[in-house]
Amino acid sequence: MPRLARVLIANRGEIAVRIIRSLRALDLTSIAIFSEPDRAALHVLLADEAYPIGPGPSRESYLHLERVIETALWVKADAIHPGYGFFAENPTFARACAEAGLTFIGPRAETIAGLGDKLAARAAAARVGVPVIPGSESAVESLDAARAVARRIGFPLMLKAVAGGGGKGMRVAADDAALATAWPLASGEARAAFGDDRLYVERAIARPRHVEAQILADAHGRVAFLGERECSVQRRHQKLLEETPSPALDASTRAALGESACRVAREVGYLNAGTVEFIVDEDGRFYFLEVNTRLQVEHPVTEMVTGVDLVAEQIAIASGAPLSFGDSPPAPRGAAMEARIIAEDPLRDFMPSAGRIERVRFPQGPGVRNDAGVYRGYEVPVFYDSLLSKLVAWGADREQARHRLLGALREFVLEGVHQNIAFHRWLLTHPEFIAGRLSTRFIEEHFTAAALDAGPEATEVALLAAALHAREERLRVTLPQANGSSVRSAWRWSDRRRQPGRVRR
Repeated sequence: MPRLARVLIANRGEIAVRIIRSLRALDLTSIAIFSEPDRAALHVLLADEAYPIGPGPSRESYLHLERVIETALWVKADAIHPGYGFFAENPTFARACAEAGLTFIGPRAETIAGLGDKLAARAAAARVGVPVIPGSESAVESLDAARAVARRIGFPLMLKAVAGGGGKGMRVAADDAALATAWPLASGEARAAFGDDRLYVERAIARPRHVEAQILADAHGRVAFLGERECSVQRRHQKLLEETPSPALDASTRAALGESACRVAREVGYLNAGTVEFIVDEDGRFYFLEVNTRLQVEHPVTEMVTGVDLVAEQIAIASGAPLSFGDSPPAPRGAAMEARIIAEDPLRDFMPSAGRIERVRFPQGPGVRNDAGVYRGYEVPVFYDSLLSKLVAWGADREQARHRLLGALREFVLEGVHQNIAFHRWLLTHPEFIAGRLSTRFIEEHFTAAALDAGPEATEVALLAAALHAREERLRVTLPQANGSSVRSAWRWSDRRRQPGRVRR
């Protein structure tokens, strides 16, 4: 059983901050890495130690495999937590960790590789009797072959990348002409994103819901279902708001979905945290979609209703320990919702935004949690995902969770970059959302920029806020530290010609 004392976090932003907090609670040393634009990022300031990894572009820093592994060995890390994104679902990275004697806090490399092939994952689900959407059983080699599948299953259908994820390489075709147009676009996007242009075909479900099951599996044969999450509110296949439990499932469907997720996990010998994703049609039938072999962005809603620290469980499983709750997963209590606060402009087709955060006020209150990776004065870089914060609210039921999240959003102030706080306020007050009538087409069907029209009253409030901010700036007194810096940071430049000492605090 490996003893983990020093954990390097191969990530950045709010998820790196989230992992640091669990490591601190476990009395483990947190080691951050950072690119040049991230040298004053919050995860760098909070970590016990932090080391530079390269310039801004991901390929030259956070996605530079050899440099990450070399740094982990050099600073004597025992393990690497990948967070999500970057190397989280990269079997080559997981294998490189094992070869270097580092514990990868996640599934085995062969599991990641197997489930990364969407057709192999689909076949595993079918073997254990989990429903799959009608479609091709293997990669479709040509447009003519796709047409043959279409004749068998009918339109509309969806083209999907075999190596896909995150909505890349996906196209819906309503008829033969649309299929002819979609084929080169989907294969080209798959090749650019994954280096693999293979596609397969599934029947397209008209107004699907996206529901996922959180699982944990240890090395002692236990596989636990910790409830589902509704992730249907999406924009271009990217989730915007998640909640648990799903308003679409009754108790019997929930039990069947959870058991199906666990059967898939056992079939592939799954280890650590994972998410088995399903599509739910308008009649309430669910179908296997894929397995995400990592911690999900939306994991806090599950933590809020179960009381389980999923990151701590990941670390324990990687250490060889059994699940903390044994054979009895905690029954979810109440409901939780998470709003992704993103640096983007909903009025301009959700265009990403970058710049300096001039003013921020995080909300508080009963049942409110805010996983943030930013602070006042932080420069939002252009190189990375624009997620700033995840605002979560718990309630005794869905309505109380919704009401608390809405109140927290009204209290949330973040100025200096465009962000989607107003969009989430609109979403939470929309009658269809309140009624729980959701689908992955919700934004497409209901949202327009006019929905966020500020109006004269909102403009007056904005002007008042700007005046108050200007007054705060005039009154603010900066007290510099003895070294001339006003920010305490754990980072140090690493001279690779000598062994680094511990960071002096």
